Amino acid sequence: MKLFRRKSAASLQSEAQSDKSLKRALGPVNLTALGIGAVIGAGIFVLTGQAAAKYAGPAIVISFILAGLACAFAGLCYAEFAAMIPAAGSAYTYGYATLGELVAWVIGWDLILEYLFAGATVAVGWSGYVVSFLKEFNIIIPPRFTSAPFDHHSSADAGWNMWRLFTEGWVSTGATLNVPAMVIVGFVTILLVIGIKESATFNNLIVAVKLAVILTFIAVGVAFVNRGNWHPFVPPALEPGVFGWGGIVRGAAVIFFAYIGFDAVSTAAQEAKNPQRDMPIGMLASLGICTVLYIAVALVLTGSVNYKLLNVSAPIAVAVDAFGPSLAWLRTVVKIGAIAGLSSVILVLLLGQPRIFYSMAKDGLLPPVFATVHPKFQTPWVAQILTGAVAMLVAGLFPIGLLGELVSIGTLLAFVIVCAGVLVLRKLHPEMHRPFRTPAIWAVAPLGILSCGYLMFSLPPDTWARLIVWMAIGFIIYFAYSHRHSKLHHGLLGKVAEPRDS
Repeated sequence: MKLFRRKSAASLQSEAQSDKSLKRALGPVNLTALGIGAVIGAGIFVLTGQAAAKYAGPAIVISFILAGLACAFAGLCYAEFAAMIPAAGSAYTYGYATLGELVAWVIGWDLILEYLFAGATVAVGWSGYVVSFLKEFNIIIPPRFTSAPFDHHSSADAGWNMWRLFTEGWVSTGATLNVPAMVIVGFVTILLVIGIKESATFNNLIVAVKLAVILTFIAVGVAFVNRGNWHPFVPPALEPGVFGWGGIVRGAAVIFFAYIGFDAVSTAAQEAKNPQRDMPIGMLASLGICTVLYIAVALVLTGSVNYKLLNVSAPIAVAVDAFGPSLAWLRTVVKIGAIAGLSSVILVLLLGQPRIFYSMAKDGLLPPVFATVHPKFQTPWVAQILTGAVAMLVAGLFPIGLLGELVSIGTLLAFVIVCAGVLVLRKLHPEMHRPFRTPAIWAVAPLGILSCGYLMFSLPPDTWARLIVWMAIGFIIYFAYSHRHSKLHHGLLGKVAEPRDS
């Protein structure tokens, strides 16, 4: 079947080694910093407090552990792929080598949802901290220019009525646009067009700043933990998905967004100096460091402030306020760290998306313009500018809660497919050289599929409805353009591997 024809894994390896259009400038420290730069951001500075207040209470700590385990399973599978096929495109490229073109398209289209919308989501969180920071200097930006014009609340009784899921729950906030969120996306887009090395250096500096701030918050905040705030650790369920075990799982699915980033490292594989060695280091090291920090921050945050007070855009600032006036200086430091930290997340997420466009365009699944590389900066500048423009619009119009859930479900789907792809490639091509091998693959990969799938199904129906519609649009584009222009379909991508069951 032509829809499931696969790119030869050997040709992918050869492609990655021979393609010199992207500049190889990243080592293991840069790649680990990219991962930390993307992971440590909205999860700690925004979503931790909101998920605790709305879904899990102090048990948000368990939610982080659940989400971290699911990421660990997926991360081990990603690491094997990234070392074996060090090409730009992340899970899209891996899917093309294992599950066929149609599945690769689904992953690529899904990753657009992940990276582009995730960058916009974090920009909204960045805006909240900037507005709060400026207020300390009596600089007030009118609220109508710092919020989304729309907000959305899930319709509890809509069931799977698609019309009601899309039309109910929307309210007007009276705002015009979230201007600060749009400004930071525009600035980061310009930086990414200029060059990967310059972007990585900027990211390294920011990562150092935000790690120092987070460690300071943990060290100081431990003294202000009131164990009474942890009781009940698991608040009794109010309704499905709100507190109780259902709330813990829902919280894990929502804050799964917080872990997005370690996989973004894989999109820079073609810009790594020694990808076979450094890609697994970058992904797994960043994931491990960030998981420990998330759990520590969640404990301090819910221990120093009652979880019911944390449904705000800057929950860590609320916790610092609770420390007392003698530590007012820390509030400013935390906000600076949050602003810096969220900036690096936006940078890494907006770095990833154009490289997926680049890979898809090189395969003929998108118009050639998306594969255009700037002659001086050696970056996919057209795709970068388009991504930035759309992300700016989304960041200006939509609230963080809605965007965060949409990104989480897209990421979870990509992780499920990657875990399945590793198993398929182990079966079909056991002879391939694997610089990094996922340990206990026949346990790790199925656990990754099951855990990520379980988190997906805990998300509300309206999030699923949006994913279904997004995928429907993707299938229309695929059959209208991509399938007819596919280089693999026309025999232009080297040796073609046919599925054994076709």
